Amino acid sequence: MNATVYHTIAAPVQAEFKDKGSRFIAFAYPVKTAEAVKKHVDALREAHHKARHWCYAYRLGTDGNTFRANDDGEPSGSAGRPILGQIDSAGLTDVLVVVVRYFGGTLLGVPGLIHAYKTATAEALQLAEKLEKNIEKTVWLRCGYPHLNDAIRIAKQHQAEVVAQDLQLDCRLTVSIPLANYTACLAAWEQTRAIEVLLEEAV
Repeated sequence: MNATVYHTIAAPVQAEFKDKGSRFIAFAYPVKTAEAVKKHVDALREAHHKARHWCYAYRLGTDGNTFRANDDGEPSGSAGRPILGQIDSAGLTDVLVVVVRYFGGTLLGVPGLIHAYKTATAEALQLAEKLEKNIEKTVWLRCGYPHLNDAIRIAKQHQAEVVAQDLQLDCRLTVSIPLANYTACLAAWEQTRAIEVLLEEAV
């Protein structure tokens, strides 16, 4: 059975873990794009310019297929992967975690680093408020003015959101539908015989 919901975090949070003088400050953010990831990482590099490493991982998309783990100069697999592992353990997507490390003078070794990055990330994600969101699909509707109210009423009945309207010679609507209600919503529109449903936006 295909998933109809996904889980993310509501707002940015941070947590800190210390080991042998090194500080690992984990910052977790809700994000939608790789561009947003870059902005957060760049901002933390600037704000914590005296730190030694800015390691991060993210998972994006309702299918979770877009992800990256970055060790930022730490031994391979000792930072990015443990961070990503905690995002996945929490069952989250559309999430970025950056762990800023201030070096304390004592080497921790790879097992120590894995533990530190993992723990800092886990503590931040534990503090975060989790959100369950509907996976949605977008469709485009075309209809005459007499049927506009029907189109909107059917959308509301199925918890679908009209995200854009273009009212000119005819009515064109962009609608985002929760996946759980997708088939029923399309069928209701099609039953009117007056509302055309497009699965791709007509240019």
